[in-house]
Amino acid sequence: MTDSEQTGTRQQPGRQRGWRLHGDGRTIRPGERVLPEERLSWPRTISVGAQHVVAMFGATFLVPLLTGFPPSTTLFFTAIGTLLFLLITKGMMPSYLGSSFGLLAPIGAVTGFSATAGEDLEPHAMALAQGGIISVGVTLALVGLVVHFVGVRWIELTMPPVVTGAIVALIGLNLAPAAWDWVQEAPLTAVITIVAILLVTVAYRGMFGRLSILIGVLIGYAAAWLQGEIDFTTVDQADWVGLPAFHAPAFDLGYLGLFLPVVLVLIAENIGHVKSVAAMTGRDLDKLTGRTLFADGFSTILAGSGGGSGTTTYAENIGVMAATRIFSTAAYLCAAVIALILSLLPKFGEIIATIPPGVLGGAATVLYGMIGMLGVRIWVENRVDFANPINLNTAAVSLIVAIANFTWTPGGLQFEGIALGSASAIIVYQVMKAIARWRGTDPDALVETFAEAEPSAQPSADSDPSSGDGSSAGSDPSSGAAPSSGVEASDERE
Repeated sequence: MTDSEQTGTRQQPGRQRGWRLHGDGRTIRPGERVLPEERLSWPRTISVGAQHVVAMFGATFLVPLLTGFPPSTTLFFTAIGTLLFLLITKGMMPSYLGSSFGLLAPIGAVTGFSATAGEDLEPHAMALAQGGIISVGVTLALVGLVVHFVGVRWIELTMPPVVTGAIVALIGLNLAPAAWDWVQEAPLTAVITIVAILLVTVAYRGMFGRLSILIGVLIGYAAAWLQGEIDFTTVDQADWVGLPAFHAPAFDLGYLGLFLPVVLVLIAENIGHVKSVAAMTGRDLDKLTGRTLFADGFSTILAGSGGGSGTTTYAENIGVMAATRIFSTAAYLCAAVIALILSLLPKFGEIIATIPPGVLGGAATVLYGMIGMLGVRIWVENRVDFANPINLNTAAVSLIVAIANFTWTPGGLQFEGIALGSASAIIVYQVMKAIARWRGTDPDALVETFAEAEPSAQPSADSDPSSGDGSSAGSDPSSGAAPSSGVEASDERE
């Protein structure tokens, strides 16, 4: 452990005001980390904050473009949300709250918005979608309060890795048709965007490679401009400085079924973020899980109240921290301030809004696929055993329900693919698990039984000295019910 880390471990960062200067504020020695309560000199801290803005920007600005929400308003609420997040977590959890892709499907189902139609978002439909976003935020904040006082174990038991992976995967797969709709509008531009993203990803390492989505969109944008696919009329008409457009929400209980399942995704993303930061900093941050969930929920409520999309902890910024080894929350304060300033430039927001469907289709093809594969990654990293029929059927049923977009409308409520797929993942797993334990056919329970019986079957050490190294019962890596959430939302949009 380095001197800096030892110092950070001994002190009580929550009792001091401001950030402690790391070393001389200019350099980071090999093996050192700039901890959350530390900072470099302010010019260097601001430059790191700018890196975080660039890292999150590629994914954050796509959400309003895909939903029809105002880009400047969405960016404004991500900045405000991040500032609140830092305050609620006492400046000890480094994160930027960007726009959540988990809300794309329910927002689209309510508004019927299509970027290919060339029409503005209908105000009342947008207001109803905002009401749904607020319901997600309220639920997430309540979950955060429960976790803060009770702990996170109950979530891990309800949503083991096989369930979490299925829920994350089915969101990306359910969105696939939307990507195809945009691609059809300008196939050449879409292909150029996809190829650019893939080439940048594989040709470069470090920060440049992590910005493949943003760079690919810029290349696709240039290709669209050369083909005359971009209209700059609204950019010319926009002011240079001004407040973003705010919109009041409206509520319809019939849409709750579309939005509430997204809470499961946000829980998984936030818990994964806490675990990722804990692993990189070498600290136990479980005590901040409740605050993290509550802060994200509160930020989502605020965004929904004013016309922004829901927020979530962003994985792109995990990549920046891994590359720089700078975990200072002061850098995120700077990032939030920079994003806030950009949101107050209407002309900047209108430039973002000119991104054409072909570019959106290319970027969405990669992003939605990444979301789907993130679910698969959760399974792989947690060694979910699909020879176990409980795990296999949990994933199989939930994915098909989502991909086919099953729809159920009981009593005026509307449930579609993501909602039904998420519910089926939890219900199928828990019901099959309970029946298997009752019948004595649970593969995981059988493994545990055999493991416990094995030592008693061994001859005693006195009668057979060679048995002194008898095998011991190891942990079963194939279990789909591992307590770890297995979520690392960070690679969702890399």
